[in-house]
Amino acid sequence: MKENDLVLKTVTRVVVFIILTFGFYLFFAGHNNPGGGFIAGLVLSSAFILMFLAFDVKKVLEALPIDFRKLMIVGALLSLATAIVPVFFGKNILYQEDWNVTFPYFGEVHLSTITLFEAGIALVVVGVVVTTILSLSGGRS
Repeated sequence: MKENDLVLKTVTRVVVFIILTFGFYLFFAGHNNPGGGFIAGLVLSSAFILMFLAFDVKKVLEALPIDFRKLMIVGALLSLATAIVPVFFGKNILYQEDWNVTFPYFGEVHLSTITLFEAGIALVVVGVVVTTILSLSGGRS
C-alpha cells in the first residue's frame, strides 16, 4: 500500500459521511429551496464513486448490498406511481397532496407527495450514474 492510498482511504471514510449528509439535506430541502431529487441523486452517487475510487470495487460492492440497476427501476416505478395514482382518484396527473405532521424532537414537518416523486428521481439518478461509472470502469454493477 502506497502512502497516498492510505491518505485517500482515511479521508474517504470521513468525506463520504459528509457527502451523504449533504445529499440528504439537498433532497429534503428541495421542495422549498434549491435542490431536490436530481441534484441529491448526483451528490449521493458521488459518495459511492469516491468509495469505488478509494477502495477495491469488488469489496465495496460486497459491503453494500445494493443492486444499482434494480435501484433505478424501483425509482422509476416510484416516480411513475406518484404521477399516475392521482388519476385513479379523479385528480390531475402529478396532483400534489400536502400534510403538516408533528414528530417528536422535530416538531411540525411539512410532508408532500412530491417528496415521493423526488425520492424516485433520486434513486433513478443514483442507479444510472453508478451503473454507468461501473460499466465504464469494467466492474459489475
